[in-house]
Amino acid sequence: MPKAMWNNIVVAESDDTVVVEGNHYFPRGALREDLLRASSTHTFCPWKGVASYYTLEDGAERSEDAVWYYPEPKPEAEMVRDRVAFWKDVQVID
Repeated sequence: MPKAMWNNIVVAESDDTVVVEGNHYFPRGALREDLLRASSTHTFCPWKGVASYYTLEDGAERSEDAVWYYPEPKPEAEMVRDRVAFWKDVQVID
């Protein structure tokens, strides 16, 4: 079952991921809410739309904008709606 690891913590785990462009998109409900901090960062993907971000924080450590998601994906990227993906120092293990 794929899981996302950060700072020796499982931040998401699910057997229902969608792989897009080599990234596992986990169901939003599989994400540990207690580690999330709001971010004002936004980026644009030509075919998925505008991405929003979360920072991970466990009290002592932070990973800025390590989680991204598409709140309103374009129609051709509907498969990532209500899902999150990871980068930076988050490792996704299959």
